[in-house]
Amino acid sequence: MPKRTDRHLIVGLDIGTSKVVALVGELKPDGELEVIGIGSHPSRGLKRGVVVNIDSTVQSIQRAVEQAELMAGVEINAVYTGIAGSHVRSLNSHGIVAIKDKEVTPGDIARVMDAAQAVAMPADQRILHVIPQEYIIDSQEGIRDPIGMSGVRLEARVHIVTGAESAAQNIVKCVQRCGLEVEDIVLEQWSSSHAVLTDDEKDLGVCLVDIGGGTTDLAVFSGGALRHTAVIPIAGDQVTNDIAVSMRTPTQYAEDIKIRYACALSQLANPDETIEVPSVGDRPPRRLARQTLAEIVEPRYEELYNLIRDELRRSGFEEAIAAGLVITGGSAKMEGAVELAEEVFHVPVRLGVPHGVAGLGDVIRNPVHATGVGLLMYARAQQFVPPGEHAPGGVSVEGTLQRMKDWFKGYF
Repeated sequence: MPKRTDRHLIVGLDIGTSKVVALVGELKPDGELEVIGIGSHPSRGLKRGVVVNIDSTVQSIQRAVEQAELMAGVEINAVYTGIAGSHVRSLNSHGIVAIKDKEVTPGDIARVMDAAQAVAMPADQRILHVIPQEYIIDSQEGIRDPIGMSGVRLEARVHIVTGAESAAQNIVKCVQRCGLEVEDIVLEQWSSSHAVLTDDEKDLGVCLVDIGGGTTDLAVFSGGALRHTAVIPIAGDQVTNDIAVSMRTPTQYAEDIKIRYACALSQLANPDETIEVPSVGDRPPRRLARQTLAEIVEPRYEELYNLIRDELRRSGFEEAIAAGLVITGGSAKMEGAVELAEEVFHVPVRLGVPHGVAGLGDVIRNPVHATGVGLLMYARAQQFVPPGEHAPGGVSVEGTLQRMKDWFKGYF
């Protein structure tokens, strides 16, 4: 397929536990992002967000990318990909440097970022993101963009996200085996936040809950900055497994029943409605009440929400989310998921749907594609920064790419 060099293309590759999705976005000269292609394929090689079978993962990525290329009519060479899993850790850190020429320059920002990320960490972990929360110049707090400001001492408060080096290497290895380059690896809930949260919510305080197939990813924002991230290893796959075991039906049918009929709040299910449940082996299918299905699903969602609430309490941000919760991801679409969350958390809850991009509206305005669309928006934010200036991820664009290249240089 001939490569279209006259178009500025960005590709987001969401390698999830249940599916791999490739989204092709075209960046217009005015900064508008239009989604022109999408490819999706079931994922078989991941468990709880981590690669456990390279060949299966490579196959899924190839199929998804081929579909996206066919729809968009372009050749894909490089991608931005997400990372999740229980190996992801995060912490808040702080750095201080003297301002060289009494006026803050991009060089001062780079130095204060280096100072903030000088923290001890296990040998098998690597820094994925250094995300600035705020800058302080001579005790003046709350500065978002300090470049050009006068002062003597520059401080930075940052949120550092780390991940297992092996997990990131395996993702890169899978992508490279498909003949593609990895532009950057992005924490999945950080990318989802670009697609589903509003600036008002981030300022007021909000908790993003991305419920996928293998993991549930949390990101807490307040004062416009990312304050806390966490990963909970319970998500949609556990619900499917509960249905399969309780209703004695094969897993693939359990997944279908979950998508079509499940309800996370049993009082919303019609007690007179019945569903057909295939049996194991040659036994004939049975009819069961939809209410029975809801009674299987509700305790699992309640358990998940309680774990999220415990994590918020541990982090100290439970009282800081005035805008409430935004739930997104494939497993957030279930009927009753929002209502049950409101009962558990006693705060406003809404379903997070991707916004801010044009093209293929019916396809992408779906919580399933929050991470994929978020990867495109993250990439746009990175690529729209003039060379040498400060990028949203906490380092300059050149710094981001160089960091990734240095990271993988010794391995491939």
